[in-house]
Amino acid sequence: MTLAEGNVGHTYEVQQIHLEANTERRLEALGLTEGTTIEVLGKKKSGTCIFNVRGTRLAVGRDIACGITLKGGDAQ
Repeated sequence: MTLAEGNVGHTYEVQQIHLEANTERRLEALGLTEGTTIEVLGKKKSGTCIFNVRGTRLAVGRDIACGITLKGGDAQ
């Protein structure tokens, strides 16, 4: 499942990140790496996905969210 398909209020583990090298490095610098736990906080109709990673709230567009593969899905 991708981040774009994740459910609000659920916690997931990042399995893989398949994005352009620059985008992938930027997300890594913000703490989003493989194995990191994230919580999906919200989704907008425009496709923007808001999530919490390592105590920081991040928002990414649909294209980036589709490039982040997740596993798990425990409800909080």
